[in-house]
Amino acid sequence: MALRILGIDPGSRYLGYGLIERDGSRLRYLEADRLVLGNAPLTERLLKIDRFFDAYLERTQPDCAAFEGIFHQKYADAAIKLGHARGVAICACARFGIPLFEYAPTDVKQSITSFGHAEKCQVADMVRILLGVRLDWPVDASDALAIAICHAHRG
Repeated sequence: MALRILGIDPGSRYLGYGLIERDGSRLRYLEADRLVLGNAPLTERLLKIDRFFDAYLERTQPDCAAFEGIFHQKYADAAIKLGHARGVAICACARFGIPLFEYAPTDVKQSITSFGHAEKCQVADMVRILLGVRLDWPVDASDALAIAICHAHRG
């Protein structure tokens, strides 16, 4: 039975999302993009995330969602905003009863490239290879797909 996995790369200015399907050991790309949140006040950006996921989760009905875990941020303000955006996305998934999984950034990179400190371009190249597609996504979307693939490999 196929499993639909949603990968989410949260952010307060851009939020990446990617949906794949795992059927046994086969992975199939379904869709990926990024939600552009811009420079509006934080409350408006958070509301945009909530409204987006309300419609997106209703339409795509993933079986589970995988998030990138929180990592060390140099700037406290950026970390707090990221945490808010992440929390809204988590709550949206919880509202739909979607099981949530979390992976450290180094674990995602290790799962995709076999090197926990790979560059974003290396991750994107391997995502295309693993999914058998020749598309170029925004980096946020590629990261979200990598998170979904990591869960497919480990989950």
